[in-house]
Amino acid sequence: MLTLPSLAARLSALAPSCGPTRLLAVDGYAGSGKTTFAALLADALGGADRAPVVHLDDLATHEEFFDWTGRLRAEVLAPLAEGRPVRHRVYDWERARFDAVRELPAAPPFLVLEGVGAGRRAVRPRLAALLWMDLDADTARSRGELRDGPELADFWKRWTKEQTEHFRVDPSRDFADFLVSGASARPFADAA
Repeated sequence: MLTLPSLAARLSALAPSCGPTRLLAVDGYAGSGKTTFAALLADALGGADRAPVVHLDDLATHEEFFDWTGRLRAEVLAPLAEGRPVRHRVYDWERARFDAVRELPAAPPFLVLEGVGAGRRAVRPRLAALLWMDLDADTARSRGELRDGPELADFWKRWTKEQTEHFRVDPSRDFADFLVSGASARPFADAA
């Protein structure tokens, strides 16, 4: 088992994978603790200036839960690979439209990509490491539904169906470099 500081040290020793940046993916089921862990990891890697976090929820839409790869490539990965500042649109889930733009500095040492599908086939060639939140789908869903409340029950039904299909055709866990306990977002282990 690794501690967060020792994990950060191991990730820091990796070679850049997307231009001058080490691209790190935090993947797992919705409700598994990805956002919380990504924030902890970014802090351990030096904070938002050295390790900004890009949330896939900002690139996905109501119509395209998992069809955000083109936006990710054009707005995040291409500028990152070229050492340019990243400028990506941010989707507003309440207004159902892209309503803001987020800018990140050029060439950060790390970029943490957080969200369901962050370790998908189309992204893996650019990754320095893939971290999987190791919490089963049912427990993660229960946590997510509790977090979001009953008003999003219909959304969760649709989401769960699409998430299940996504991981059926494009699994991430088998390619993880590290497994993170989704129960606490603290203990770490190398993926076997």
